Amino acid sequence: MYTLSEAQGLPEYLVGAESRWLGRYADLMPSAFVIPSGFEEGFYRHTNLPPQLSALFAAIRPQRIDEDLLEPLCVQAVALILGSALLDDQVQQLYLALRNAELGSGPVHLRRPGVRHSQLAQARVPGTEVLHALKRLWADDWTFVAVLDRLDTSGSVALEAAPVLVIRGDAGQPDAELATRLKATRAWMNAEGLVGLE
Repeated sequence: MYTLSEAQGLPEYLVGAESRWLGRYADLMPSAFVIPSGFEEGFYRHTNLPPQLSALFAAIRPQRIDEDLLEPLCVQAVALILGSALLDDQVQQLYLALRNAELGSGPVHLRRPGVRHSQLAQARVPGTEVLHALKRLWADDWTFVAVLDRLDTSGSVALEAAPVLVIRGDAGQPDAELATRLKATRAWMNAEGLVGLE
């Protein structure tokens, strides 16, 4: 897990382009941290999900998609993700990151960098609600709409592991708060003649 400040200097595949950009303004952001793509990859690998998902969708032909067949398979895939457990080490890493970011209570939302869709959780120590929201976010990648989109665009149901932002507040609230703070900072820099020096 990485703070936004740490994300600024990390590879895009690990934390996402938006996380790196937000790292430049970490002091203006609400409490937040980044779950790297390797965390999701570890979940899939340790629960043996790739072969199970491959077997589940084996009958689907991207060249001629049978939507009636695809839809119930997606329901099964979502259940498979939600029913799979993270390793205890991963759970403890998430709980520690929540404590370090002071996100042990109140609303938080989880989303992929660069994506508006999110999952909301009401954080409570130790962080079980946030853990469940994370799994719901991962499961969203296996809904009918998401899988159909991948089949249409890439010709496969497969997906790449991706990072997740965990941010204090309801979805949209931190983004609006950041925009307001950045405007205020910009106005101050204009007044002081500092624009162009940032």
